[in-house]
Amino acid sequence: MHFPAPILPSSSSRLLALALASALCTTAALAGSGDTKPREQLVLISFDGAHDNALWERSLKLADESGARFTYFLSCTFLMSKADRQGYKAPGHSSGRSKVGFAQDSAEVRTRLGHIWAAHQAGDEIGSHGCGHFDGKDWSKSDWQAEFDQFDTALAEAWRNNGAEAPAGWDAFATSGIQGFRAPYLSVGDGLYAALAERGFAYDASGVSRGPAAPDFSKATARFALPLIPEGPKDRRIIAMDYNLFVRHSSGFETPSKSAQFEERTLAAFRAAFETEYTGARQPLQLGFHFVEMNGGAYWNALERFAKETCTRPDVACVTYQEAIRRLNGRDGSAS
Repeated sequence: MHFPAPILPSSSSRLLALALASALCTTAALAGSGDTKPREQLVLISFDGAHDNALWERSLKLADESGARFTYFLSCTFLMSKADRQGYKAPGHSSGRSKVGFAQDSAEVRTRLGHIWAAHQAGDEIGSHGCGHFDGKDWSKSDWQAEFDQFDTALAEAWRNNGAEAPAGWDAFATSGIQGFRAPYLSVGDGLYAALAERGFAYDASGVSRGPAAPDFSKATARFALPLIPEGPKDRRIIAMDYNLFVRHSSGFETPSKSAQFEERTLAAFRAAFETEYTGARQPLQLGFHFVEMNGGAYWNALERFAKETCTRPDVACVTYQEAIRRLNGRDGSAS
């Protein structure tokens, strides 16, 4: 929109008129766009597996200290004791097999269930990571449906199967609380996407993108992608996930003697990726972790430092995937 300046008798008056016209243009542009404040910076921190009870306690403590809310992608075999392992059968595999194992006993499961329920009540999110952590890129839609059925059954019956009474509200949570999925190995295929859509999953978090990117809402199931971020002396890009850093830093072999070095490299990469978005386009930044400490805890240590210094900054919200969807869609007015 153009506001012509009137012809005025003095140069100072002409300057004043131009300034007023510029202000009017700015006001009109803001009014037209409806965007009068910067969009907040979303940070999405997630954990795959969600089994080790000591790390459950550590992550819940971090959530309290940082104000962050996390997403836990749970593998359902960790809700089954070894004694009950024959109750699970992955597509194409014999009964009782799992790439990630099972719980040692029912007491371990009951402790884990307590952590899951505490996280849910605190506003963290529980998502699905399937059950046995098999590579399902070639699974059919019906294969994935069978895997999801077993996840749903394991979650719904976990307390009773392990000798305890479920807390009030568990049934509703088990029925409708699981809205998101991340594929083991980030390995996806047409069968998975068809099954996710038919089951009504709100989102899939199995993608990988060149850098931080907005989710793709054009699909029946929204698709989020872990970003490739610059890391190390040469700023080579790597998936923003602890396991990938572990492989790069030490070829996948535990090297605790270099833990401090790996921690600093990881923290520097997280900080740089965050600052690029915070001072730029403010695309959501996603960081992925596992319930395994690698290289002497380097990646969890870096995560704790990053979350504590970042999640309380102005215009930053460290949120779950479900909450990110609400905010990105403008349902609570927090994002444009």
